[in-house]
Amino acid sequence: MPETVRAVDYFYVMVPDKPGEGARLLGELKRAGVNLIAYSGFPSGRGAQLDFVPSDPDQFRAVAKQNKWKVKGPKRAFVIEGDDRVGACSDLLNKLAAAKINVTAMDALAVGFGRWGAILWVKPGAVKKAATVLGVM
Repeated sequence: MPETVRAVDYFYVMVPDKPGEGARLLGELKRAGVNLIAYSGFPSGRGAQLDFVPSDPDQFRAVAKQNKWKVKGPKRAFVIEGDDRVGACSDLLNKLAAAKINVTAMDALAVGFGRWGAILWVKPGAVKKAATVLGVM
């Protein structure tokens, strides 16, 4: 079965790069019942960037506003899901490369039960072209 690819809104928040910052923000989202499709955190400069892909962007924004988080976005990313197979990421990245689309970042993993998933980012100017190449649903 081919992969399904969805374009999603994501938001990011810059926080100090210290223990517990991700847990603190995720805890607030949990308390408010915000469901996340994806989450990613990584060091950036002297801090850390936390990326959130909420299933309900308005609910996420309300919690962020209540907590006075300095949120950037929405921006666009792609969430990919499919049956696990050898070369799944390679095939996807080759399609984008053939279309001369540079991938900013991609995180992928096998999730068990024969399935895999990923989140993929491209530059804002390449989102529409990537969506076409990837066959976004």
